[in-house]
Amino acid sequence: MSPPAENQGAILVAMGEWGLAWWCALIFTATPLLALVLWHCTDVFHRAAFTLNPAHRGRRLPPGHMGIPVLGESAAMMWYFKVARRPDGFVEAKRKAYGEGSNIYRTHLFGSPAVIVCSPAANKFVLQSTDSFAGRWPMPELLGLTSLPNIEGRQHTRLRGCIVAAVNQPEPLRTFARMVQPRVEAALRTWADKGTIIAVPEMKKVMFGNICKTFISLDPSPFTEKMEKLFVGLVDGIMAFPLNIPGTASHHGLMCRRKLNAVFREELERRRAKKTTAATLGDRQQEDGDLMSRLMETQDEQGKKLSDDEVVDSIGSLVMAAYESTATAAMWASYHLAKSPDILAKLREETAAVRRANNGASSFITYDDISKLKYTAKVVEEAIRVTNFAPMVHRVALKDVEYEGYTIPEGWRVIVWLRSVHTDAKYFKDPLSFNPDRGSWDEPAKPGTYRPFGGGYRACAGNMMARLQITIMLYHLSLGCEWKLLNPNARTVYFPTPRPEDNAPMAFSRLCTSM
Repeated sequence: MSPPAENQGAILVAMGEWGLAWWCALIFTATPLLALVLWHCTDVFHRAAFTLNPAHRGRRLPPGHMGIPVLGESAAMMWYFKVARRPDGFVEAKRKAYGEGSNIYRTHLFGSPAVIVCSPAANKFVLQSTDSFAGRWPMPELLGLTSLPNIEGRQHTRLRGCIVAAVNQPEPLRTFARMVQPRVEAALRTWADKGTIIAVPEMKKVMFGNICKTFISLDPSPFTEKMEKLFVGLVDGIMAFPLNIPGTASHHGLMCRRKLNAVFREELERRRAKKTTAATLGDRQQEDGDLMSRLMETQDEQGKKLSDDEVVDSIGSLVMAAYESTATAAMWASYHLAKSPDILAKLREETAAVRRANNGASSFITYDDISKLKYTAKVVEEAIRVTNFAPMVHRVALKDVEYEGYTIPEGWRVIVWLRSVHTDAKYFKDPLSFNPDRGSWDEPAKPGTYRPFGGGYRACAGNMMARLQITIMLYHLSLGCEWKLLNPNARTVYFPTPRPEDNAPMAFSRLCTSM
């Protein structure tokens, strides 16, 4: 005999509620267990693979954790950089969990098992051990497969020598100083006429224009504005997780890189055709004399020139590195000076003295004047330190490497965490504050504690040009302009490069009639 219809409905409701409760209990119980399994399986797998290798008998991996499958600890790193906005928290959490020890930790970042090193001694060991570590960025195609960051041996030595000779020696630096100062002054006049500027894009526009003119003889135009947007996409891709599928920053960065390569290849072919025509006509004054021309003419000991791929890859990576880091540091220098009137006053006193020493004959300074700007140099170095435009550099272990009782396995990524040293109170008192008067700049930094341009044979080949650009910008800003932050309490965005959240709007005006 069936129960009444109303009882059947009640039974079905009760069964439905019981089933829902059962599924909820299963989900809430199974999900944490599954997460726990996933959290440990990657670490267990890599530790087992290491331990079972007979060559690793008696050896041990650095302390740490490999994170979840595929992503590793990339999500955790991005959380500290993008959400918590505490970029130092990622390494601090490891130190808290595993102890400072030798400041070497295992992890899984940028799609690869990796070791982080984050002390002056460990950083120096990796950067200078040329027989144990090679340059290897997460997605080499973004920087150019044959560009300076991705090549080794004699090929690297040849290309680096060409670049250093072209941009980091006194004569090209003198030429650079003469060339960019009229452009800087013109930009500052434009800013003053506007009255209000957004500092981040404006500073990038100036620095990008300087580099385009110096490296590839291009003046500002709608074409160079499009190029700059492509470089922005390229920078975003370099810092992202290396996943080449549509919709990801890495994929967009690769598309930007291919478009830039097409631009540079077209320019290379135009120059080659121009040279051929000039040679036919007997004209020997056809070379542009810029970095791209020098790269095209570079020869090794056997008289072999760089290939087209090498020239194109190199010029793209050099333009990106030269303008992005310099613009970021110069913007932060002006930002901190706006909040530090005492420091700005000392800077102005020094730059005014140099101008008076030149009898006011010109508003420009020469490369030889730079050595007189002692306090300005401190401001520049402090701005570079607090900016940390390159928080890390990438290497790969060419063989099993022993360090401080731990083994760095062959083929593992090695991430030299430069930022952690620049923001460590052991080396810089009150490290997150902007203070050019700190004693650190009155004497050479302790070995390994100040490496904004990397180190070893892969140290930035254009570091002096970067410093020169920032110095020139501060010289003309201090003598000719007044600026005030409209939102001095804006939060900082740290990814892909550090900047104020609102891009630093400023009230901007002329300080004197000399501009």
